Amino acid sequence: MPPLTLLLSQGFNGLILGTLLALVSSGLTIILGTLGLLNFAHGVFFMLGAYAAFVTMQQTGSFVLAMLAGFCVLGVLGVALERGLLRFFYKRPAEDQILVTYGLGIVLVELVRLSFGGASQNVPTPAWSAGIVHIGSLIYPAYRLEAAAIIVAILLCLYLILYRTSIGLIVRAGIEDVGMVDMLGINANRTFLLVFVLGAAAAGFAGVIYAPIVSVNPDMGASVLVDSFVVVVIGGLGSFPGAVVGGLVAGEIVSLTSAFNTTYSDVMLFVAMAVILVLRPQGLFGVEGRL
Repeated sequence: MPPLTLLLSQGFNGLILGTLLALVSSGLTIILGTLGLLNFAHGVFFMLGAYAAFVTMQQTGSFVLAMLAGFCVLGVLGVALERGLLRFFYKRPAEDQILVTYGLGIVLVELVRLSFGGASQNVPTPAWSAGIVHIGSLIYPAYRLEAAAIIVAILLCLYLILYRTSIGLIVRAGIEDVGMVDMLGINANRTFLLVFVLGAAAAGFAGVIYAPIVSVNPDMGASVLVDSFVVVVIGGLGSFPGAVVGGLVAGEIVSLTSAFNTTYSDVMLFVAMAVILVLRPQGLFGVEGRL
């Protein structure tokens, strides 16, 4: 049995990982739910956000500018990719979507590798968040707690957009029935663009926030992509609350299992997904028959 201090530390690590997965998965689930697009390049957006933070911190030393850069870079890239390529695949078979997005991801990863090399890069912790926090007998890095708080604030903003604005109403209607949105005279193409850009920017912002915690490298988005799809399955396709709850559940499963045996952390996550699929195939917050 691991010591209590280790379990407590891993519990906090699970909270940070969970909020991160919630943010990445929220973008993935609204893209998949609204556009029906299986985006296997979503993890690359996370990686690109981390590199945007790396470059901006090198040039300016400002983490606030790094957050802004990550959001803007992925927003602009999202517009270019959606308008120039991905919108032509919304009605195509799933295998076509997988091939084009997987190939797109490979191209973007290799372009980053060509530009920055394959070696890992380090993004310094913001000066305003250096130091440690004492939580009882636990000593914990201050930035990790503040990173979780920042992500929670962004998730709250996404919630307000989706559930308290007319744009969010259109997006949620599109998740349920895209054809009905068209019949109401709403410009579905513009809505699709907004959804894709929002999802890409959310993943990029998550990469910025996570960059000071891990080493930044071209392949860092692969595991995040896999875990995010698991979160979408657990939480339910197209469900924002499901992405948040699923992300927190996944983060705690991975972190707490690692306290006992790191070898089985990912195994337990997939076991949890399998149990959900057996007991509730539509996910914790999903709706039967969606898509």
